[in-house]
Amino acid sequence: MDKTSAHLLVVDDDPVTINLLKEVLSKEGYDVKTALSGEEAIVCGMDNLFDLVITDVRMGDKDGMDVLRSFKKIAPEPTVIMVTAFGSIETAIEAIREGAFDYISKPFKLDEIKFTIRRALEQRRLLQENKFYRQELLDKYQLKNVIGRTPQMFEVYKTIARLADTKSTVLLYGERGTGKELIARSIHYNSLRNNQPFIPVDCASFAESLMESEIFGHVRGAFTGAFSTKRGLFEEADGGTLFLDEVSNLSLSMQTKLLRFLQEHEIKRVGGMETIKVDVRVIAAANQLLEPLVKEGKFREDLFDRLNVVSITLPLLRERKEDIPLLATHFLQKFSEENHKNISHISPEALEILTEYSWPGNVRELEHTIERAVILSIHPIILPEDLPKKIFEETKGAEFLLPEKSLSLREVEKRYVLKVLEKTKGNKRKASEILGIDRTTLYRILGKE
Repeated sequence: MDKTSAHLLVVDDDPVTINLLKEVLSKEGYDVKTALSGEEAIVCGMDNLFDLVITDVRMGDKDGMDVLRSFKKIAPEPTVIMVTAFGSIETAIEAIREGAFDYISKPFKLDEIKFTIRRALEQRRLLQENKFYRQELLDKYQLKNVIGRTPQMFEVYKTIARLADTKSTVLLYGERGTGKELIARSIHYNSLRNNQPFIPVDCASFAESLMESEIFGHVRGAFTGAFSTKRGLFEEADGGTLFLDEVSNLSLSMQTKLLRFLQEHEIKRVGGMETIKVDVRVIAAANQLLEPLVKEGKFREDLFDRLNVVSITLPLLRERKEDIPLLATHFLQKFSEENHKNISHISPEALEILTEYSWPGNVRELEHTIERAVILSIHPIILPEDLPKKIFEETKGAEFLLPEKSLSLREVEKRYVLKVLEKTKGNKRKASEILGIDRTTLYRILGKE
């Protein structure tokens, strides 16, 4: 959220604190209003829409908790940060439970205030975006939109459908690029949690020290640089789904903490003593079987049992070759629209090459291949020469020789039509149907008007 568009309300019964915060935050570019009591703040909230409220906990008849509860009834409700002295920490913790974003202890540092505000506004922006795109995501990840018609994929769809109304943990197996996150999202958006967050975590991308704080959060002062309390991804996913990709990369220490959550449905922030109840469905994924890691002592057996309630193994792309034309056409449409290019078809020869290729990178490699072809192609159709050399050379499609010179658009059209006629054994009616043109256009392209 842009500072210039962020409207802040600062509430405190101390005029010195009010004036200091207004001066500092105004210089930061925020639009700041102030209130010297809870009553004044509540009245102000009836007449103005705020993005963020910073309120002291201890005030007069209407304290910070009253301010919080009042503003939580406003639509769209603002994000609330509580400011508390040491003696009211318990109240601040209660405020977090009731929906406050965070609390800051007095005496506070101005850098800490500014940092917490930036973080709160960024989260608010992300939540607003999430609401905006939620319906789009619900539509996108319906099972009918997951591409694949082979028996292996039908088994995957049936399993997803059976999981729809359950809370069970799911373990996905599949090589890189087989679409584990896509399936995880489909499970989430076809479940009763579909209007709650789906949060993916790549367990291979974090150092162990950062991973614990990222997933479970931390309290202020838990380690160097922990200027304020931070919610972890489990809390952000409350009510929804946490997708742990490459779960085999978790350290034994992190495995123990994950097991504790799966058993107790509660977490502790790093450096904190308080247990926090969260309702989160866990979907885990791995690109290798976990049983051998269990036998080697690298993965906890009890955690494996908890994760392996339902397991789904995603087939390799080369094991579902019938789906390649469907996927390739889907990606062609997607990238043609994104790049504003009028490319309507993939030639039969190019499809043959795509189908025969081994696809070590699976669906992701196919997607990148089609994206590259769309970007680089100068033709209205994707031809073999638009494909990467390694794909072209690996397959028997290499027999389809590349032209020795550049072709005009008309020559490309004619060449393509001739190849389609070759495939249909000269049947012009069938060729016209494949090309989506009438017989007159076909003859015109061939120069037989």
